Amino acid sequence: MADNRHDILFLIPSLHGGGAERVIVNLLRHLDRSKFHLALAVVDVRNAAYRADVPGDVEFIDLGCSRVRYALPKIIRLIWRCHPAVVFSTLGHLNLALAIIRHLLPNEVYYVARESNIVSEVIHKYSKPVWWYWAYRRFYRRFDTVVCQSQDMLDDLVENFGFPLSKTVVIHNPVDIEHIRRLALEPIETGFGQSETLNNVNLVAAGRLSHQKGFDLLIEAVALCNNPRLHLTVLGEGPLKQELEQLASDKGLAHQVRFVGFQKNPYPFLSRADAFVLSSRFEGFPNVVLEALACGTPVIATPAPGGLNEIAQLTGAIILSTSVSSDALGAILRRFVDGDIKIEKTNLDTFSIGRIINQYERMLLRKNDCSKISP
Repeated sequence: MADNRHDILFLIPSLHGGGAERVIVNLLRHLDRSKFHLALAVVDVRNAAYRADVPGDVEFIDLGCSRVRYALPKIIRLIWRCHPAVVFSTLGHLNLALAIIRHLLPNEVYYVARESNIVSEVIHKYSKPVWWYWAYRRFYRRFDTVVCQSQDMLDDLVENFGFPLSKTVVIHNPVDIEHIRRLALEPIETGFGQSETLNNVNLVAAGRLSHQKGFDLLIEAVALCNNPRLHLTVLGEGPLKQELEQLASDKGLAHQVRFVGFQKNPYPFLSRADAFVLSSRFEGFPNVVLEALACGTPVIATPAPGGLNEIAQLTGAIILSTSVSSDALGAILRRFVDGDIKIEKTNLDTFSIGRIINQYERMLLRKNDCSKISP
Protein backbone atom coordinates (compact mmCIF):
# COMPACT_ATOMS: atom_id res chain seq x y z
CA MET A 1 0.00 0.00 0.00
CA ALA A 2 1.43 3.38 -1.03
CA ASP A 3 2.48 5.79 1.68
CA ASN A 4 0.73 9.08 0.87
CA ARG A 5 2.05 10.96 3.87
CA HIS A 6 3.82 14.28 3.42
CA ASP A 7 7.51 14.21 4.34
CA ILE A 8 8.32 17.19 6.57
CA LEU A 9 11.92 18.03 7.46
CA PHE A 10 12.26 20.29 10.49
CA LEU A 11 15.51 22.27 10.87
CA ILE A 12 16.56 23.86 14.15
CA PRO A 13 19.91 25.17 15.46
CA SER A 14 19.74 23.34 18.81
CA LEU A 15 17.47 21.73 21.38
CA HIS A 16 18.47 24.03 24.20
CA GLY A 17 15.85 25.02 26.76
CA GLY A 18 14.13 27.81 24.84
CA GLY A 19 10.58 28.55 23.79
CA ALA A 20 11.19 27.88 20.09
CA GLU A 21 12.58 24.44 20.89
CA ARG A 22 9.53 23.62 23.04
CA VAL A 23 7.19 24.62 20.21
CA ILE A 24 8.98 22.35 17.72
CA VAL A 25 8.86 19.44 20.17
CA ASN A 26 5.12 20.04 20.64
CA LEU A 27 4.59 19.98 16.88
CA LEU A 28 6.57 16.77 16.58
CA ARG A 29 4.54 15.18 19.35
CA HIS A 30 1.11 16.12 18.02
CA LEU A 31 1.16 16.28 14.21
CA ASP A 32 -1.02 13.54 12.69
CA ARG A 33 1.12 10.54 11.73
CA SER A 34 -1.45 9.41 9.17
CA LYS A 35 -0.76 12.64 7.26
CA PHE A 36 2.93 13.28 7.89
CA HIS A 37 6.26 11.52 8.11
CA LEU A 38 8.49 13.66 10.30
CA ALA A 39 12.25 14.21 10.47
CA LEU A 40 14.20 16.62 12.67
CA ALA A 41 17.69 17.87 11.81
CA VAL A 42 19.59 19.66 14.59
CA VAL A 43 22.72 21.71 13.92
CA ASP A 44 24.22 21.34 17.42
CA VAL A 45 22.95 18.62 19.76
CA ARG A 46 25.20 19.52 22.67
CA ASN A 47 23.29 20.45 25.84
CA ALA A 48 20.11 19.24 24.15
CA ALA A 49 17.66 19.70 27.02
CA TYR A 50 14.73 18.50 24.92
CA ARG A 51 16.37 15.52 23.16
CA ALA A 52 14.44 12.99 25.25
CA ASP A 53 11.15 14.74 24.41
CA VAL A 54 11.48 14.13 20.66
CA PRO A 55 9.12 11.22 19.83
CA GLY A 56 10.80 7.95 18.91
CA ASP A 57 9.08 7.73 15.51
CA VAL A 58 10.64 11.03 14.39
CA GLU A 59 13.79 10.52 12.34
CA PHE A 60 16.51 12.36 14.25
CA ILE A 61 19.45 13.78 12.31
CA ASP A 62 22.50 15.15 14.14
CA LEU A 63 24.29 17.56 11.82
CA GLY A 64 27.23 17.60 14.21
CA CYS A 65 28.17 21.26 13.86
CA SER A 66 28.80 24.03 16.36
CA ARG A 67 27.40 26.82 14.19
CA VAL A 68 24.77 27.21 11.48
CA ARG A 69 27.26 28.38 8.87
CA TYR A 70 29.34 25.21 9.26
CA ALA A 71 26.20 23.09 8.80
CA LEU A 72 25.07 24.62 5.50
CA PRO A 73 26.85 22.12 3.18
CA LYS A 74 25.31 19.26 5.19
CA ILE A 75 21.87 20.89 5.05
CA ILE A 76 22.13 21.25 1.27
CA ARG A 77 23.10 17.58 0.84
CA LEU A 78 20.40 16.47 3.30
CA ILE A 79 17.59 18.29 1.49
CA TRP A 80 18.70 16.98 -1.91
CA ARG A 81 18.92 13.43 -0.52
CA CYS A 82 15.63 13.45 1.43
CA HIS A 83 13.70 15.63 -1.02
CA PRO A 84 10.88 16.28 1.48
CA ALA A 85 7.59 17.88 0.56
CA VAL A 86 8.25 20.66 3.08
CA VAL A 87 11.33 22.05 4.82
CA PHE A 88 10.35 23.84 8.02
CA SER A 89 13.02 25.93 9.77
CA THR A 90 12.94 28.08 12.86
CA LEU A 91 15.01 30.77 14.59
CA GLY A 92 16.06 33.83 12.65
CA HIS A 93 19.72 33.19 11.86
CA LEU A 94 19.02 29.69 10.52
CA ASN A 95 16.01 30.96 8.56
CA LEU A 96 18.07 33.70 6.95
CA ALA A 97 20.90 31.31 6.08
CA LEU A 98 18.39 28.95 4.44
CA ALA A 99 16.90 31.82 2.45
CA ILE A 100 20.34 32.87 1.23
CA ILE A 101 21.15 29.35 -0.06
CA ARG A 102 17.67 28.70 -1.47
CA HIS A 103 18.96 28.89 -5.06
CA LEU A 104 21.17 25.84 -4.30
CA LEU A 105 18.21 23.74 -3.12
CA PRO A 106 15.56 21.76 -5.03
CA ASN A 107 12.96 24.23 -6.24
CA GLU A 108 9.95 21.92 -5.97
CA VAL A 109 10.34 21.60 -2.19
CA TYR A 110 8.14 23.97 -0.19
CA TYR A 111 10.10 26.15 2.26
CA VAL A 112 8.52 27.43 5.45
CA ALA A 113 10.18 29.58 8.10
CA ARG A 114 8.80 30.07 11.57
CA GLU A 115 9.88 33.50 12.76
CA SER A 116 10.51 33.61 16.51
CA ASN A 117 10.87 37.31 17.26
CA ILE A 118 10.29 40.85 16.08
CA VAL A 119 13.10 41.10 13.55
CA SER A 120 13.59 44.87 13.66
CA GLU A 121 14.22 44.61 17.42
CA VAL A 122 16.50 41.56 17.29
CA ILE A 123 18.91 42.72 14.58
CA HIS A 124 20.08 45.64 16.74
CA LYS A 125 21.96 43.18 18.96
CA TYR A 126 24.18 42.14 16.04
CA SER A 127 27.46 43.88 15.24
CA LYS A 128 26.30 44.95 11.76
CA PRO A 129 22.53 45.58 11.93
CA VAL A 130 22.55 47.38 8.59
CA TRP A 131 23.77 44.20 6.89
CA TRP A 132 21.09 42.13 8.61
CA TYR A 133 18.43 44.63 7.57
CA TRP A 134 19.61 44.45 3.95
CA ALA A 135 19.80 40.61 4.03
CA TYR A 136 16.27 40.24 5.38
CA ARG A 137 14.90 42.56 2.70
CA ARG A 138 16.94 40.89 -0.06
CA PHE A 139 16.62 37.16 0.74
CA TYR A 140 13.75 36.45 3.14
CA ARG A 141 11.14 36.62 0.38
CA ARG A 142 12.63 33.41 -1.02
CA PHE A 143 10.57 31.49 1.52
CA ASP A 144 7.21 30.25 0.31
CA THR A 145 5.60 31.00 3.67
CA VAL A 146 6.69 32.62 6.93
CA VAL A 147 4.76 31.65 10.03
CA CYS A 148 4.47 34.59 12.44
CA GLN A 149 3.41 34.02 16.02
CA SER A 150 1.66 37.36 16.37
CA GLN A 151 0.19 40.16 14.30
CA ASP A 152 2.91 42.51 15.57
CA MET A 153 5.55 40.14 14.20
CA LEU A 154 3.79 39.95 10.83
CA ASP A 155 3.39 43.72 10.60
CA ASP A 156 7.09 44.20 11.36
CA LEU A 157 8.16 41.87 8.55
CA VAL A 158 5.79 43.43 6.03
CA GLU A 159 6.24 47.10 6.92
CA ASN A 160 9.94 47.20 7.83
CA PHE A 161 11.39 44.54 5.52
CA GLY A 162 9.04 44.55 2.55
CA PHE A 163 8.07 40.92 3.00
CA PRO A 164 5.05 39.98 0.84
CA LEU A 165 1.87 39.90 2.92
CA SER A 166 0.55 37.04 0.77
CA LYS A 167 3.37 34.80 2.04
CA THR A 168 2.62 35.31 5.73
CA VAL A 169 0.36 33.52 8.16
CA VAL A 170 -0.25 34.11 11.87
CA ILE A 171 -0.27 30.94 13.96
CA HIS A 172 0.03 31.41 17.69
CA ASN A 173 2.15 29.10 19.80
CA PRO A 174 0.27 26.21 21.39
CA VAL A 175 -0.14 25.46 25.08
CA ASP A 176 -0.50 21.79 26.00
CA ILE A 177 -2.58 22.39 29.12
CA GLU A 178 -2.97 18.75 30.19
CA HIS A 179 0.75 18.05 29.78
CA ILE A 180 1.75 21.17 31.70
CA ARG A 181 -0.61 20.50 34.58
CA ARG A 182 0.63 16.93 34.83
CA LEU A 183 4.27 18.07 34.99
CA ALA A 184 3.36 20.76 37.55
CA LEU A 185 2.48 17.99 40.01
CA GLU A 186 5.97 16.49 40.00
CA PRO A 187 7.64 16.58 43.45
CA ILE A 188 10.27 19.20 42.70
CA GLU A 189 11.64 21.36 45.52
CA THR A 190 10.80 24.96 44.66
CA GLY A 191 11.96 26.58 47.89
CA PHE A 192 8.51 28.05 48.54
CA GLY A 193 7.78 25.73 51.47
CA GLN A 194 7.86 28.31 54.26
CA SER A 195 5.90 30.95 52.38
CA GLU A 196 2.64 30.44 54.22
CA THR A 197 4.16 30.68 57.67
CA LEU A 198 6.33 33.65 56.70
CA ASN A 199 3.54 35.33 54.69
CA ASN A 200 5.88 35.80 51.72
CA VAL A 201 4.74 36.75 48.24
CA ASN A 202 6.62 34.56 45.75
CA LEU A 203 7.23 35.87 42.25
CA VAL A 204 8.72 33.73 39.48
CA ALA A 205 10.36 34.91 36.25
CA ALA A 206 11.88 32.74 33.54
CA GLY A 207 13.86 33.13 30.35
CA ARG A 208 17.29 33.72 28.90
CA LEU A 209 19.26 36.11 31.08
CA SER A 210 19.67 38.72 28.37
CA HIS A 211 18.94 42.41 27.84
CA GLN A 212 15.74 41.61 25.92
CA LYS A 213 14.12 39.89 28.91
CA GLY A 214 14.53 42.91 31.20
CA PHE A 215 15.44 41.08 34.40
CA ASP A 216 17.35 44.20 35.46
CA LEU A 217 14.06 46.13 35.32
CA LEU A 218 12.40 43.46 37.45
CA ILE A 219 15.12 43.46 40.11
CA GLU A 220 14.96 47.26 40.29
CA ALA A 221 11.16 47.06 40.54
CA VAL A 222 11.41 44.65 43.48
CA ALA A 223 13.88 47.02 45.14
CA LEU A 224 11.48 49.95 44.65
CA CYS A 225 8.76 48.01 46.47
CA ASN A 226 10.96 47.97 49.60
CA ASN A 227 8.98 45.04 50.96
CA PRO A 228 10.84 42.14 52.67
CA ARG A 229 7.83 39.87 52.04
CA LEU A 230 8.44 40.05 48.30
CA HIS A 231 10.65 37.22 46.98
CA LEU A 232 11.72 36.59 43.39
CA THR A 233 12.93 33.33 41.85
CA VAL A 234 14.53 33.55 38.40
CA LEU A 235 14.70 30.47 36.16
CA GLY A 236 17.18 30.46 33.29
CA GLU A 237 20.75 30.93 32.17
CA GLY A 238 22.40 33.55 30.01
CA PRO A 239 25.23 36.03 29.52
CA LEU A 240 23.98 38.53 32.12
CA LYS A 241 23.77 36.14 35.06
CA GLN A 242 26.69 37.54 37.04
CA GLU A 243 25.66 41.11 36.27
CA LEU A 244 22.11 40.47 37.47
CA GLU A 245 23.31 38.70 40.62
CA GLN A 246 25.50 41.70 41.36
CA LEU A 247 22.59 44.08 40.75
CA ALA A 248 20.44 42.16 43.24
CA SER A 249 23.25 42.32 45.79
CA ASP A 250 23.82 46.04 45.22
CA LYS A 251 20.10 46.68 45.75
CA GLY A 252 20.19 44.83 49.07
CA LEU A 253 18.12 41.95 47.70
CA ALA A 254 20.56 39.08 48.13
CA HIS A 255 18.09 37.28 50.40
CA GLN A 256 15.01 38.14 48.31
CA VAL A 257 16.18 37.33 44.78
CA ARG A 258 17.59 33.94 43.84
CA PHE A 259 18.77 32.49 40.55
CA VAL A 260 18.12 28.74 40.19
CA GLY A 261 19.35 28.23 36.62
CA PHE A 262 17.64 26.39 33.78
CA GLN A 263 14.88 24.04 34.92
CA LYS A 264 13.88 21.24 32.55
CA ASN A 265 10.50 21.20 34.32
CA PRO A 266 9.66 24.78 35.33
CA TYR A 267 5.98 24.08 35.95
CA PRO A 268 6.14 23.28 39.69
CA PHE A 269 7.75 26.71 40.14
CA LEU A 270 5.08 28.38 38.00
CA SER A 271 2.15 26.62 39.62
CA ARG A 272 3.26 27.27 43.22
CA ALA A 273 4.17 30.93 42.76
CA ASP A 274 1.84 33.76 43.71
CA ALA A 275 2.49 35.40 40.34
CA PHE A 276 4.63 35.04 37.23
CA VAL A 277 6.34 38.22 36.03
CA LEU A 278 7.40 38.98 32.46
CA SER A 279 9.66 42.04 32.37
CA SER A 280 10.70 41.94 28.69
CA ARG A 281 11.64 44.97 26.63
CA PHE A 282 10.24 43.22 23.54
CA GLU A 283 8.94 39.75 22.73
CA GLY A 284 8.08 37.48 19.84
CA PHE A 285 5.48 35.36 21.51
CA PRO A 286 6.15 34.55 25.19
CA ASN A 287 5.21 30.87 25.57
CA VAL A 288 5.96 31.00 29.26
CA VAL A 289 3.06 33.40 29.83
CA LEU A 290 0.62 30.84 28.42
CA GLU A 291 2.29 28.14 30.50
CA ALA A 292 1.93 30.17 33.69
CA LEU A 293 -1.74 30.79 32.90
CA ALA A 294 -2.20 27.06 32.25
CA CYS A 295 -0.83 26.50 35.77
CA GLY A 296 -3.49 28.86 37.13
CA THR A 297 -0.91 31.48 38.10
CA PRO A 298 -1.55 35.23 37.67
CA VAL A 299 0.73 37.02 35.20
CA ILE A 300 2.15 40.51 35.66
CA ALA A 301 3.94 41.94 32.62
CA THR A 302 5.39 44.97 30.92
CA PRO A 303 3.54 46.02 27.73
CA ALA A 304 6.39 44.70 25.59
CA PRO A 305 5.96 44.94 21.81
CA GLY A 306 5.11 41.55 20.32
CA GLY A 307 2.58 38.83 20.94
CA LEU A 308 1.99 39.68 24.60
CA ASN A 309 -0.73 42.18 23.78
CA GLU A 310 -2.59 39.55 21.76
CA ILE A 311 -2.34 37.08 24.63
CA ALA A 312 -3.66 39.73 27.02
CA GLN A 313 -6.62 40.52 24.77
CA LEU A 314 -7.51 36.89 24.07
CA THR A 315 -7.15 35.58 27.62
CA GLY A 316 -8.20 38.64 29.62
CA ALA A 317 -5.87 37.44 32.36
CA ILE A 318 -2.70 39.55 32.36
CA ILE A 319 -1.89 42.56 34.52
CA LEU A 320 0.05 45.04 32.37
CA SER A 321 2.17 47.88 33.71
CA THR A 322 1.78 51.27 32.10
CA SER A 323 5.22 51.19 30.46
CA VAL A 324 8.34 49.09 30.01
CA SER A 325 10.15 50.50 33.05
CA SER A 326 11.13 49.55 36.57
CA ASP A 327 8.98 52.35 38.02
CA ALA A 328 5.81 51.18 36.26
CA LEU A 329 6.51 47.52 37.05
CA GLY A 330 7.21 48.37 40.69
CA ALA A 331 3.89 50.21 40.95
CA ILE A 332 2.01 47.15 39.69
CA LEU A 333 3.90 44.83 42.05
CA ARG A 334 3.02 47.02 45.03
CA ARG A 335 -0.66 46.94 44.08
CA PHE A 336 -0.53 43.17 43.66
CA VAL A 337 1.11 42.63 47.05
CA ASP A 338 -1.49 44.90 48.68
CA GLY A 339 -4.30 42.83 47.12
CA ASP A 340 -5.61 45.69 44.99
CA ILE A 341 -5.52 43.65 41.75
CA LYS A 342 -7.54 40.54 40.97
CA ILE A 343 -7.30 38.22 37.96
CA GLU A 344 -10.37 37.22 36.00
CA LYS A 345 -10.95 33.64 34.83
CA THR A 346 -8.43 32.65 32.16
CA ASN A 347 -9.58 31.56 28.68
CA LEU A 348 -6.89 29.58 26.84
CA ASP A 349 -9.13 28.08 24.14
CA THR A 350 -7.48 30.10 21.36
CA PHE A 351 -4.09 28.58 22.21
CA SER A 352 -5.15 24.97 22.82
CA ILE A 353 -2.80 22.38 21.38
CA GLY A 354 -5.54 20.82 19.24
CA ARG A 355 -6.55 24.13 17.67
CA ILE A 356 -2.97 25.24 16.90
CA ILE A 357 -1.91 21.84 15.55
CA ASN A 358 -4.93 21.92 13.24
CA GLN A 359 -3.77 25.29 11.87
CA TYR A 360 -0.25 23.96 11.28
CA GLU A 361 -1.60 20.86 9.54
CA ARG A 362 -3.77 22.98 7.26
CA MET A 363 -0.78 25.16 6.46
CA LEU A 364 1.46 22.18 5.70
CA LEU A 365 -1.12 20.33 3.61
CA ARG A 366 -2.70 23.32 1.80
CA LYS A 367 0.56 25.06 1.19
CA ASN A 368 -0.72 27.16 -1.70
CA ASP A 369 -3.57 28.58 0.37
CA CYS A 370 -1.78 29.69 3.54
CA SER A 371 -3.15 33.20 3.53
CA LYS A 372 -6.62 31.86 4.33
CA ILE A 373 -5.47 30.22 7.58
CA SER A 374 -6.31 32.32 10.60
CA PRO A 375 -6.17 31.75 14.35
